[in-house]
Amino acid sequence: MRTRITEAFGIRHPIILSGMSWISLPQMVAAVSNAGGLGILATGVYNPEQTRQAIREVRALTDKPFGANATLYFPGAKENAQVLLDEKVPVINFSMGKGDWIVKGAHEYGGKVVASVVNEKHARSAAEYGTDALIVTANEAAAHAGECGGMVLIPAIVDAVKIPVIAAGGIADGRGLAAALALGADGVAMGTRLMCTRESPAHERCKQLAIEKTFEDTLYSTRFDGQWCRVMRGPGAERARKKGLDLPAAALNGREIAKMMDLSYVKLAVGVMASGWRNVKQLAFLANAFKAFRLAIEEGDERRGMLPLGQSTGLVHDTPTVAEVLERTVAEAKAIQARVAKAVA
Repeated sequence: MRTRITEAFGIRHPIILSGMSWISLPQMVAAVSNAGGLGILATGVYNPEQTRQAIREVRALTDKPFGANATLYFPGAKENAQVLLDEKVPVINFSMGKGDWIVKGAHEYGGKVVASVVNEKHARSAAEYGTDALIVTANEAAAHAGECGGMVLIPAIVDAVKIPVIAAGGIADGRGLAAALALGADGVAMGTRLMCTRESPAHERCKQLAIEKTFEDTLYSTRFDGQWCRVMRGPGAERARKKGLDLPAAALNGREIAKMMDLSYVKLAVGVMASGWRNVKQLAFLANAFKAFRLAIEEGDERRGMLPLGQSTGLVHDTPTVAEVLERTVAEAKAIQARVAKAVA
């Protein structure tokens, strides 16, 4: 299957691994790239040296194209993005910030840059300063999703820009891929579906829960990490949605973020306090969410933690290999395309 995305990135299938913290690790990235898709390394929970080591580990595991992401509002994200540029990562995916400087730096060595967006305003802006493609994240997606569903959001942004669009949110099989292509997208990004594979490092309890849950078993709120975010319905998520911001817990959990980013906790705390209440509130939410997400993903603890999970969980019924997911998704999409072509002929 050839699209503008497969040609731009040099991949066989127009399928991309979403950059999921604690899941899109080097082994997972390489598995997707080796299977013909594009693996995206998640750097949100790495410090710069860990990011550099992870990139080199990916390169040791695959000679295929791969990418890495930077969520620009995360602590340390700009430093990680600079590492991606220094290491000449083939595809850089950024979100939640202006990435014009990333575009300029990547284009200097021939790299590609993909912006993750949830609305037309940000899509147009990213296209104007030279981003090569967009991941358009619809409401159905896990974690940070837009307020609009994919059936409207994808074609609206396809009409608004000339660069390739990658559809994300609610896609777990060939039906989703075929639908995205019909809406004008050039590829799809999968998170929840690829989390439930044999190569995925997510805790086995997470995979089992994703198989058991239906599309009705997720919650969408700003009370999880301060941004609109979708997670699995469970005790930890219900408690967080009811309670909202817990500042005392954030003060303790901030130590974990400081350690994770190899920063002085005192320096981080002083910097946050000096940046104004809006940033204090956002980073406090983030401190609590990071711990909750890690507990769910690494330890399978949905009582204390929160599992980012898309509505496509209702379409996930097994735990195959990454290669099996990609091959059957493309085969199913091709069969649907042929059937639709015959029906409308």
